[in-house]
Amino acid sequence: MKKILLHTCCGPCGIAIYEKLSEDFHLTAYFYNPNIFPESEYLGRLEAAKTAVRAVSGVELIAGKYEPEKWLKICAAYKDEPEGGERCKLCFKMRMEEAARYAKENGFDIWGTTITSGRNKKAAVINALGRELAEKCGVEFFEADWKKGGGQERSRQLSERYQIYRQNYCGCLYSIRKS
Repeated sequence: MKKILLHTCCGPCGIAIYEKLSEDFHLTAYFYNPNIFPESEYLGRLEAAKTAVRAVSGVELIAGKYEPEKWLKICAAYKDEPEGGERCKLCFKMRMEEAARYAKENGFDIWGTTITSGRNKKAAVINALGRELAEKCGVEFFEADWKKGGGQERSRQLSERYQIYRQNYCGCLYSIRKS
């Protein structure tokens, strides 16, 4: 069975994907999200990711470093961009680059991300970044638009069943001001 590393942004985005992928892969979820603000929100989302992983048998969770200052250096110049703009693309790239690096260094066969499950997250943009990063790191990227095929509804059902915290904003300092 192939080993897949799945960058996960939160519990609700991950749980339905974990359920689906764990049928065909040895799945490890990788929680790397230095964009989340404030730290209490970060810790809440990490706890939700842990709850989601516990709900699906055989899935492991690895928490990466919380590096909000690194995220700010990359994204601060784009603070006035609307959600879905250049700031978001840089944020996706930063987190996905880290997942690709981790996958390469730890012998994973394939890697992917749950980011495309977000209702405002464009799969075309995220999957293009994934293909680019896969070429650089030499580890295959799992392309998906997790919103499709009932993914969002299944995520909602499972989050409700397991009482997984569902956030009401993207996560970053700039999106919280607009929510």
